Amino acid sequence: MRNACAPLGWMAGLILIAGGCAGTHRAEIVVSPERERTSLDDGWKFIKGDGDYAPPATNDSTWRTLDVPHDWAIEGPFVQADEGATGKRDYWGPVWYRKHFSLPASDAARRIYIDFDGAMSYAQVWVNGQKAAERPYGYASFQVDATPFIKVGQQNVVSVRLDSPKDSSRWYPGAGIERNVWLTKTNSIHVGHWGVYITTPRISETSAEVSLQTTVENQSATPVQAGVRTRLYEANADGKPIGQPVAMTKMELVNLEAGGHQIVKSVADVIKPKLWGLRSPNRYVAVTTIDANDSEVDRVETPFGIRTIAFDPANGFILNGKRVQIQGVCDHHDLGPLGAVVNIRGIERQIQLLQEMGCNAIRTSHNPPAPELLDLCDRMGMVVMDEGFDCWQIAKRPGDYHLLWDQWHETDWRQQIERDRNHPCVVLWSIGNELPEFKKSKIDGQKIAEELTHIAHEEDPTRPTTFACNDPTAGYDGYQKTVDVFGLNYRPTEYRKFVETHPEIPFIGSETSSTVSTRGVYVFPIVEDQSKGQADFQVSSYDLYAPRWASTPDAEFKALDENPSVAGEFVWTGFDYLGEPTPFNKDATNLLNFTDPAERAKMADELKNLGKIEVPSRSSYFGILDLCGFKKDRFYLYQSRWRPQLPMVHILPHWNWPDRLNQVTPVMVYTSGDEVELFLNGKSLGKKTKNRLEYRLRWNDIKYAPGELKAVAYKAGQKWAEETIKTTGPAAAVKISPDRRMLTSDGQDLSFVTISIVDKDGTPVPRANNLIHCQLTGPGEIVAMDNGDPTGHQSFQSQQCPAFNGLCLAIIRTHKNQPGEIHLKVTSDGAGADETVMEAVAKK
Repeated sequence: MRNACAPLGWMAGLILIAGGCAGTHRAEIVVSPERERTSLDDGWKFIKGDGDYAPPATNDSTWRTLDVPHDWAIEGPFVQADEGATGKRDYWGPVWYRKHFSLPASDAARRIYIDFDGAMSYAQVWVNGQKAAERPYGYASFQVDATPFIKVGQQNVVSVRLDSPKDSSRWYPGAGIERNVWLTKTNSIHVGHWGVYITTPRISETSAEVSLQTTVENQSATPVQAGVRTRLYEANADGKPIGQPVAMTKMELVNLEAGGHQIVKSVADVIKPKLWGLRSPNRYVAVTTIDANDSEVDRVETPFGIRTIAFDPANGFILNGKRVQIQGVCDHHDLGPLGAVVNIRGIERQIQLLQEMGCNAIRTSHNPPAPELLDLCDRMGMVVMDEGFDCWQIAKRPGDYHLLWDQWHETDWRQQIERDRNHPCVVLWSIGNELPEFKKSKIDGQKIAEELTHIAHEEDPTRPTTFACNDPTAGYDGYQKTVDVFGLNYRPTEYRKFVETHPEIPFIGSETSSTVSTRGVYVFPIVEDQSKGQADFQVSSYDLYAPRWASTPDAEFKALDENPSVAGEFVWTGFDYLGEPTPFNKDATNLLNFTDPAERAKMADELKNLGKIEVPSRSSYFGILDLCGFKKDRFYLYQSRWRPQLPMVHILPHWNWPDRLNQVTPVMVYTSGDEVELFLNGKSLGKKTKNRLEYRLRWNDIKYAPGELKAVAYKAGQKWAEETIKTTGPAAAVKISPDRRMLTSDGQDLSFVTISIVDKDGTPVPRANNLIHCQLTGPGEIVAMDNGDPTGHQSFQSQQCPAFNGLCLAIIRTHKNQPGEIHLKVTSDGAGADETVMEAVAKK
């Protein structure tokens, strides 16, 4: 086992950056009189198109006024001609944002910074007409030192030009200032940006050594002696200190030259530490103060966790000394109908749904995540594979990151690690995804991999590196030596060979399954060929179908059970996302997925045969949950495996098939039990027992008859769980189900409202497609509607939406500083109406 005693021990106690978000609203924190960090999200001006808009005198009075985070592309219509428009969205071209704000004269001696969590993409920033910074990678967080350009006691303007290239992403990247913006004010003597780094090199039941490295900067014109001290506290759920200090470092004195900086190292011991883990994500807070000239000049609060991690080639992933099977998903950065904007409640809901399924890990495919995702994973107990790049020097798209590689990759990678290395949730650094360099090319990909691993070890020697490799031959030609944990995509039959060939290298399924399905769609007859099961640009939800390179969940489960040393898996994907509508994607870049020449040629022929067929699909079919977050059948298959102690049983398909009377309609059952008896209209259809390496139960010869289908599950001979599904009557009513009725009136909080079409008995009608109309009154707004249909082209901003297989979703957002009741009225074409009330309350 690689442990804390080795040169790279993969063990750390980690931090959150001061001022990070917690709860359901943006943090607006004043830490001390000398350091302020406040949101700069409100009241931006926006215009599409280009011009000389940097000068302060630019007349932007006619520009649109909005708040960021903002994704302008999600607001547009779907583009049927899909050339370059991933997810059928136009996301490229120049746009401008401008923010006017004033600073008091008392800020004259302060340093002024503007922190961007991410701006898509090719950001150029001017402050009062002076070029201050640029950052082309749209997922990168960066800080702008605005001090030389700021005017205190008067108005200032920040101008941001973005210009995403066409055809720059394989998935929908969004467009605009998609993540939060912060105004940070400090003393000239202060802790540097991402300047506190905490590890825990030694942990026992009785004590934990907390090691701190604090970067102190002196941006004044004179030398100074500064004192650095950190006090450690237990943290509450929001990551704020409670009670008295549990430990503190001694005062460390440092002499700083004018314009200089130094790293100050200090140590403190926490007695009987409360460890961070998946079930008990305990955290502490390090409060670091800087004293100079006989006064406190800076104070930074840094939540962190104490835990140990290890990747053992024989025993997988070890957290706090115990093996934990990684039950993970890959996810892109979008929030479905909301687009690519960061929203804390939206991310929190996704994590809650994943945890309900039994998921304990997220891979941030294929880019640096929003800070809020990591904050929430810290708080909620999820581990993370933190990924940097989708490509290196060789392009996957004409306008992608390969254009930036030579100039920017080192800066982007180092700063990503500096930003994120302080999160207890992060357990792996992924240096890239399915790189064409894995295949034989003129570019030496192994040198690139070695460089990225070396950088990661320099910036953070406490965690291992990995990558997501889609070429199994790379595991035997040297790439296996370039990372610390070998990650392999879509090759469950290769696990045993790799483990036996490289018994010294930890191994993980970095991207698995890629089963495709559409919620509530079932195609008959069932065909075992995994490339089939399609009709009308939809894919059957019998969970038997996958692209050529992929497999069903069952095949991955079998490989993991037969190779228990494998650390686990990251399923592609947790949620559907805009773009990549495989198997209906006619984009020739799909050929990158095939390393075998015969497979590549066959795929090329299939693409050619598609010819000019217009593919209506806007979004993927990979998700375990659809674009709205509605559960597909597969959700319950994973839940049956990932939560074996949860009594559950799930039947598919639904039981509304008037056109299939007396026809064979196979039934499948997913359960955490070991035996199931199935009943149709009270008559037993027999018991079936799950054998070893069997993950679902099937009744293949059932002839459809309307009525009631019931499954009773048993475990160890005892009744475990049951489920009943019924043939419903016609659509008769609408049912509204908000996920939350009490909201915060901060302009960001959300309620996700499920709208169901039900029969006269209140039972959901599984094939209903009635048009839904929404009307909202009170201090809120409907910011998006959708139904999860991968072929649906209704606007996300519309106030009406057809139900898709009985469901649609309305997302309600509060208005800032406007408490009160929010009334939602829903009517449908042919299924009546319903109303509900939510309440927005002031922030505490």
